[in-house]
Amino acid sequence: MSPSLLALLDDITVVLDDVASMTKLATKKTAGVLTDDLAVNAQQVVGVQASREIPVVWSVAKGSLINKLLIIPAALLINAFAPWLMVVLLIIGGAYLCFEGAEKIHHTLFHKNNNKQKALLNETDEVITDEMIQKMEKDKIKGAIRTDFILSAEIIVITLHTVSNYSLMIQIMTLLSIAVLITVGVYGLVAGIIKMDDLGYWMMKNAKATSLKAKMGLMLINAAPYLMKILGFIGTVAMFLVGGGIIIGEVPQLIALQNNWITMLNESFFKHFIGTTYSFILGFLVGYIVLAGHTIYITLFKKVH
Repeated sequence: MSPSLLALLDDITVVLDDVASMTKLATKKTAGVLTDDLAVNAQQVVGVQASREIPVVWSVAKGSLINKLLIIPAALLINAFAPWLMVVLLIIGGAYLCFEGAEKIHHTLFHKNNNKQKALLNETDEVITDEMIQKMEKDKIKGAIRTDFILSAEIIVITLHTVSNYSLMIQIMTLLSIAVLITVGVYGLVAGIIKMDDLGYWMMKNAKATSLKAKMGLMLINAAPYLMKILGFIGTVAMFLVGGGIIIGEVPQLIALQNNWITMLNESFFKHFIGTTYSFILGFLVGYIVLAGHTIYITLFKKVH
C-alpha cells in the first residue's frame, strides 16, 4: 500500500474520530431538548386511531428530518456571515419553548371543563366522520412538525456551537450525524411508546391467562397511560429548563447572576441545584410573560377584526 493512500486513510480515520467525539458531546448537550422532543411528539399522537399511529409517526419523522436538512445549511450560513444572529435566534427559540410550557400549564388549569364538554359532545351528539378524522390527523402532523422545527433548530444550533472550532467538513458531518441519529432515536422511541399497549394486548392474547407473559402484557397495558402522563409532565418541565437555560447561556448578565448565587452558596449542598432551579424559574417567568403578550395581542386582534 502506497504511503499517500495510508496518509489518506489516516486523515479519514482522524476526521471520523472527531465527528464521533463531537456527535457524542453534542448529544449530551442537547439531552434536555431531546427529552422535550420525545415527550412532545409522544403526546402529539394521542387520540389517533390505533391503525394510523405508526403512519402518523412516520409522517412526522419525515417532516422532522426535512426540518433538520433545511436548518443545517441555514445555520451554517448564518454562523459564517452573521454569527450575532445565532444568539438572537437562540433567545427567540428559548422564549418559544418557555411559552409552550406556560401555554400547556394554562390550558391544563383553565380549560379542563371545555375539554370535558367537547368529549361529551363527541360521545353523544356529534357524528365523527372520516373527513373529520383525516383533518384531525393532518392537524396533529402539522402541529408536531411545527413544534419539531423549533426543537430541531435548537438542537442544530447547540451542536453547531459545540463544533464551531472545527473545520467546515467536521461541522457538516457532525450536524448530519446528529440529524439522522436524533430523528431515528426519538421517533423510534415514540413509535415504541405508543405501541406499548398493543404489545401488551398481543402478549395477553397469545398466552395463558395465568402465565408470566400474560401478566407482563397486562402490566404494559396498565402502564401505558401513566407513562404518557409522566412524559407530558417531563416534557413541560423540560420546556422551561431548556428554554430558560438557552436564554441564560446567551445573556452575560444572567450568567453573572447565576455565578454570584453559586459563589454565595459555595459550601452549601444547594449550590448543585442552582443552575437547574434558576433555569426553571427564569423559563417559567419568560413563558408567562410571552403568554400574556400573546393573549393581549390575540384579544386586540379579534377586537380590530
